[in-house]
Amino acid sequence: MSGAQREWVAFTDPKEQGRRWMIDVTFLTSHWSCIYGCGCQGVLTEPTPEMAQGCCSYGAWYSDDADRKHVEKLATKLSDDDWQFARVGRTKGVSAKNGNSWRTRLVGDACIFLNRPDFDGGPGCALHRYAMRTGQHYMDTKPTVCWQLPLHREDSDEEDGTVTSTLSEFGRSGWGAGGADFAWWCTEAPEAFAGADPVYRSMASELRKMLGDELYDNIASYLDARVATTARPVVHPAEAPVTLLPTKTKRRR
Repeated sequence: MSGAQREWVAFTDPKEQGRRWMIDVTFLTSHWSCIYGCGCQGVLTEPTPEMAQGCCSYGAWYSDDADRKHVEKLATKLSDDDWQFARVGRTKGVSAKNGNSWRTRLVGDACIFLNRPDFDGGPGCALHRYAMRTGQHYMDTKPTVCWQLPLHREDSDEEDGTVTSTLSEFGRSGWGAGGADFAWWCTEAPEAFAGADPVYRSMASELRKMLGDELYDNIASYLDARVATTARPVVHPAEAPVTLLPTKTKRRR
């Protein structure tokens, strides 16, 4: 998450006593939109738009065992037309353990579910492709971190026994130390802030699943009021227009 100035608002969870939410007004009212296949340069150390890997280069880390088992079960439903690496997944499994954590298996240089540009069906996530084919929302077929991206939730235990949940953007820090080496990241790229609707509307389904309907409606009502007034929220640093001042040149004598 960028260290630039941004605006926050706090909400009490209407259903879970002792939980407070800190909401990133600046990101949720921005016009970020996924540009996979339309300018996304990937998350490697050099821009690689031709590889069409998006943010799938390192696999997806499961949020818990339920998340892993859900994806493993869905993998059994994918057809060869959905999935370039179906044979590998059915033979070796789609998950791999790394220390005490699990993630999707890597094939070559990226996630096992990522169809590469040479696939007959074209590049992109096989689980996303399956969701489209079966008329489902992709958040019901993909690992949690994948359908939430670039939204990011972080919980902190307070000294008084309450919990503060922060909802913001998934920045470089969310990837750990390696994120600093990315040549490009979408929430820092002006070209990714060209969506028709603000994030709190374009990602309403994802936010409802993360927050619950009542809390989402409360937040959306507040943000609707904010964007409708002259006191607009702090603009996201990647979306803010840059004004170049004229430079002074020294007069030769």
